[in-house]
Amino acid sequence: MTKLEELIEKLCPDGVEYKTLTELFDTRNGYTPSKSKEEYWTNGTVPWFRMEDIRENGSILSKAIQYVSESAIKGSLFPADSIIVATSATIGQHALIRVPSLANQRFTYLVLKEEFKEQLDIMYIYYCCFKLDEYCKECLNQGNFASVDMKKFLKFKFPVPPLEVQREIVRILDNFTFLTTELAAELAARQKQYEYYRDLLLTFKSNESTILNERTNERTRA
Repeated sequence: MTKLEELIEKLCPDGVEYKTLTELFDTRNGYTPSKSKEEYWTNGTVPWFRMEDIRENGSILSKAIQYVSESAIKGSLFPADSIIVATSATIGQHALIRVPSLANQRFTYLVLKEEFKEQLDIMYIYYCCFKLDEYCKECLNQGNFASVDMKKFLKFKFPVPPLEVQREIVRILDNFTFLTTELAAELAARQKQYEYYRDLLLTFKSNESTILNERTNERTRA
């Protein structure tokens, strides 16, 4: 029996409670500050996240590609350790944002409610959101522009096992993530090595260049 199985048997033998997204989180939409106001986009100190950040830097983020000024903030920043979920355009992506931030309107922020901060490990929530990504793809509004049906979105249910169980799940998945990253790096290195030797083995001196060299040598001797 694994440690996780032991914890589940000990701490939640009768099953695990599920809570809806709207029970656990406050939700707010991201936004794009007005492009017509230059001061919003000059000397920025506030990270403003877009899909490009996830594509280039992964799904746990502390730095943004682009920053905006504090004058661009409507109300208050979204707090550190919030989750952004793509609910329009590119559906099926999310990220854990480790710093106070803003994001564009393609994202919905999930901000854990105060009463659950001692009950939920944010990394556990981050991993659960991979299932939320798949759920979002199944809950699209009909139309030309892809968007998630937000009524269904708010009904997504998260399993809430005891904190000790959550942390063991996180430990296991972190290890898998590390091993997968190491394997990807090894495969990338092997691919470069393969391409080098492939190109080396398939590179030959052409007959044409040899003939030209011979004719040049003949003219020189003449």
